[in-house]
Amino acid sequence: MTFFRRLRAGWSAAVVGALMLAVPLAAQAQKKYDPGASDTEIRIGNSAPYSGPASAYGTIGRAMSAYAAKINAEGGVNGRKINLLSLDDGYNPAKAVEQTRKLVEQEEVLAMFAMMGSGNILAVQRYLNGKKVPQLFLLSGASRFDDPKNFPWTLGWMPSYRAEARIFAEYVQANMPNAKIGVLYQNDEFGKDYLNGLTDALGDKAKKMIVAQISYEVTDPTIDSQLIALKASGADVLFNISSPKFAAQSIRKVGELGWKPFHYLSAVSASVASVLKPAGLDHSTGLVTAMFMRDPSDPSQASTQEVKEYLAFMKAHYAAGDPNDPYNVFGYSLMQTLVHTLRQCGDNLTRANLMQQASSLSMTVPMLLPGIDVRTGPDDFRPVERLQLARFNGSRFELFGKVLGR
Repeated sequence: MTFFRRLRAGWSAAVVGALMLAVPLAAQAQKKYDPGASDTEIRIGNSAPYSGPASAYGTIGRAMSAYAAKINAEGGVNGRKINLLSLDDGYNPAKAVEQTRKLVEQEEVLAMFAMMGSGNILAVQRYLNGKKVPQLFLLSGASRFDDPKNFPWTLGWMPSYRAEARIFAEYVQANMPNAKIGVLYQNDEFGKDYLNGLTDALGDKAKKMIVAQISYEVTDPTIDSQLIALKASGADVLFNISSPKFAAQSIRKVGELGWKPFHYLSAVSASVASVLKPAGLDHSTGLVTAMFMRDPSDPSQASTQEVKEYLAFMKAHYAAGDPNDPYNVFGYSLMQTLVHTLRQCGDNLTRANLMQQASSLSMTVPMLLPGIDVRTGPDDFRPVERLQLARFNGSRFELFGKVLGR
């Protein structure tokens, strides 16, 4: 072999060797991680009310954990197991701050997910945005959680309270133009956002139509006095903006008073299992609410593939939970949204990319009602935006009217 041939052979071997080394290095370079993510695991934080006045929501966290276990048993997300760290905050903002800081600073989660309660979410919003930790798919319809300009790391999930209040106001104006509306509301971000949505939607008619608006605190033992005052106001329509414990109390008290208003219950408390049964199904008959998820107990839904798959999940992975409780449908659907988003991230599991993927969603979540899907954009941090009215018939809610909202 001549000198030049030996030289070319040496170069060829060097090039091949370099290329062989470059392949794993390139593959490795494509993987990007922030705290909470690795080749084997994705740590996600959650703060939920497993105790306290909103403990009915605790089953949402349990359903989410069960779905994470299902996904992990199937191989995880892009080969990584989801480690959902869910801590009890007792529906207390101070406790929510403590648990969130623990999850971010000690457990080093990639993101906070599906927090419940407007007050709790608000208590940690600035902290998480300051640290650039995603605060994703929140169980609150408060309008302030759809503000990508000022809070680019906070993204909601469910329809806004203002949108729901607007649908109720439009229905009342169309069907009961001379209605006298009494409002019961929780004295926090949750209740005030609904109330503001109602007054905005009624416009100039608000002062005439709303004859009483009375609040309660989450620390109140009962709300009997508020219901007595609302009945005395002469209201023939009750707009009930309350969390589950107080929703059950109010429905029962309205029945005991013999008061027969057109009773609208906020969607977040429209659970037959957790609210209407404890209140008494006889007291609950005729209640109207707004829905955006399928009802597993609805016979018209029983044969659908979506409901069959949900019921199979509950039987196999969360047998202790009530499959007809909408809060379990919440947990199931929230985790499906998260899993889809994590899959979109691929091997770029940075907080910035997770936020980018969460704000560019176009997906169908099986247990949402037909005609309602999940969509987000850089200027739209409200994934679900449509609702349909439903009336309780003594055993379940029956949908009526059209799917409304944008």
